Amino acid sequence: MTDLTKTPQAPVAPKQRHGVGDAIRTWWDGLSRPAQWAVGVPIIALLALMPLFPPPLLDTPGVSFGGVMAQFAMYALIAIGLNVVVGQAGLLDLGYVGFYAVGAYTVGLLTSPNSPWNQTDGGWLDSGWAWVACLPIAVALTALAGLILGSPTLRLRGDYLAIVTLGFGEIVRLMADNLSGLTNGSLGLSKIAYPEVGKSESHPGGFFSPGNLGDSSSWNPFNRASSGTWWFWLGMILVIIVLLIIGNLERSRVGRSWVAIREDEDAAEIMGVPTFKFKLWAFVIGASVGGLSGAMYAGQVTYVNPKQFDIILSMLFLCAVVLGGSGNKLGVIVGAFLIAYLPMRLQSVQLVSNESTGYLLLGLTVAVLIGLWLVWRWRGDQLAGWVRRVMVTVAIFAVIAGLLLFGSVLLFRPGGAQNLGDLKYLYFGIALVVMMILRPQGLFPVRQKLLAYGRQVYQAVSRTPVRKQTTESIGAGQ
Repeated sequence: MTDLTKTPQAPVAPKQRHGVGDAIRTWWDGLSRPAQWAVGVPIIALLALMPLFPPPLLDTPGVSFGGVMAQFAMYALIAIGLNVVVGQAGLLDLGYVGFYAVGAYTVGLLTSPNSPWNQTDGGWLDSGWAWVACLPIAVALTALAGLILGSPTLRLRGDYLAIVTLGFGEIVRLMADNLSGLTNGSLGLSKIAYPEVGKSESHPGGFFSPGNLGDSSSWNPFNRASSGTWWFWLGMILVIIVLLIIGNLERSRVGRSWVAIREDEDAAEIMGVPTFKFKLWAFVIGASVGGLSGAMYAGQVTYVNPKQFDIILSMLFLCAVVLGGSGNKLGVIVGAFLIAYLPMRLQSVQLVSNESTGYLLLGLTVAVLIGLWLVWRWRGDQLAGWVRRVMVTVAIFAVIAGLLLFGSVLLFRPGGAQNLGDLKYLYFGIALVVMMILRPQGLFPVRQKLLAYGRQVYQAVSRTPVRKQTTESIGAGQ
């Protein structure tokens, strides 16, 4: 007989498991906007101080850490701009380096003594503020280039659009190489202007001058900072500004239209979204951000030539977006850091230190491959799916490592072994293959959420409801 005096118990839902990344993201989304700024500002301050006091594990031997961080800031800008095109609007752009080149050559043509359009020698540009004045011009011209390229080509889709943009990147490079009367051809443009800020006896060229190596013995951050550190600080400011602008666009009608086009362009058009207009918006905005980064690059290195803007560089930019997480603004910044930092960090790391070590590692690699083959042959059908994927990934790594070790052992010369920094295209390619197998959405995948009033809805549904505890039993008093 059932006891009616007992309160019925609600079924207990199974406890969901979340990763560390999900826990951090859930905590971050639960914060109010002022609280997010209160957490984010100290993190930004720590990043700004990092080039002044490089952590021992992150420092780059033989290369200025400030210069590496400056390159990271430029790559972060490029990744954010390319993410607008690829990650948010879903347009595959393989020639993004063309916009990067247009921004760099705009500054070079207007400020280099090798250019017939130089305006700093008696023209309308003063050498002290020439770079600052050319910055909005470079952004406007690259936006115009994006408009001119996108207007006829954005009616294409998929592979056809990718091929056209790939051709655009090569056309820009070939034009810079062949128009020798204007761009100085393969010799390039030198002595490009940079911000002449902070001129003094100790800094005759200013803080941003390539000759500013910084004083590592000084505790004054302005004296300790090298030119690369100053460019990194400027890049951080520009990254924050661009993130705020693009973040507001994401939460607007424009951002919702981009998401609809990315998910299903035909369905978006049927529902009344002017797809061509919003794709063109994405292309122009992405192009202008790429031109901004190109202007920074020209000012930092004070020299540009066509070889610096080859198509392989465009593939690296796309690799940063794919590795970090296409559609996630902060994720692509992490991808840009990996692309800029890892090759420089590995420049001083040799593949093998001596010939005997090379043979030992080669034998170990062969043993691993044989072990994997035996396990796959005898127990392959009984293994779980994720174990099989891990085994395939390890086998791919082992084969590539074995080929590299074999080549390094055959060509080994004392002190001249191949370093890992020269193999950046190889291990980034391997990383993309591994990501396709194990995590195709990237390291930090974009999270589908409400774009309008997202935080308010999240906070409303995450509140713990107050449940009344019934003290009276069923059937009491009967």
